[in-house]
Amino acid sequence: MSHLKNKLQELKQFQEDAIIRVQTLGQFNLWRDNNKIASKAYGRDKTLQLLQYLVSNRQRHALHKEKIMEQLWEEGDDRDFKVALHGVNKVLEPDRPARTEASFVIRQGVSYQLDLDKIWIDVEALEHYIIIGNEAFGDDLEIAKAAYKSAIELYKGVYLPNRIFEDWSSEEREKTQILILGAYVILAEILLNENPLESIRLAQCAIAIDNTWEDAYRLQMQAYIIKGNRPQAIKAYQKCADVLDEAYGIDPLPATKNLLQEIERI
Repeated sequence: MSHLKNKLQELKQFQEDAIIRVQTLGQFNLWRDNNKIASKAYGRDKTLQLLQYLVSNRQRHALHKEKIMEQLWEEGDDRDFKVALHGVNKVLEPDRPARTEASFVIRQGVSYQLDLDKIWIDVEALEHYIIIGNEAFGDDLEIAKAAYKSAIELYKGVYLPNRIFEDWSSEEREKTQILILGAYVILAEILLNENPLESIRLAQCAIAIDNTWEDAYRLQMQAYIIKGNRPQAIKAYQKCADVLDEAYGIDPLPATKNLLQEIERI
């Protein structure tokens, strides 16, 4: 498991060393050489849109200019793209000499993508932490705990809240939500016997993101029983049942019902 520990350390070090750091969770911020970039530095909203689009599609290989314009601007033209791209590069490296290749936006003909080896992005780091946690889970719980905690520390809220109605941002938003819900629940499960109160808190964090996330209620029920609080465990079940009925008109899963029956027999 030493290779996973090394990966954790490398991720932490990259966050410290990266010239460009990007926050997308809770709000959008960018730091260059540890200096936070003011919103006015982007000039036009199209510049900010293009940068956020490249972040959202960072794992796709070489995004074609025409597709970018089609998804971002209904009436955009080649000039809009050129001006926006110039603005992005100006924000990322304002002192780059004229007629030299950009360092952070990779260009291949008329396709573009961010260089993830040079830019630290919170959602990218969050995903890598969770991958490490999942790989360590079952073999090295200390590494798993550290990885999930690191992911949770990065989660400051919904992905790109200023673009919540933009179709091009929805896939990344949904993926990140599922990832962080999983991190909260798995960490709560790991800590269940060691620290049931923390498990309850973590499960509640998951419920705050998605109040129909049934795994979180089930973990709260288990944690309350470990703490000897049978009434609160039953209350957690009832809350789960009420939420699922109101949202979807369905009952809790058999696993949750069975847990309730076990609690009622106590």
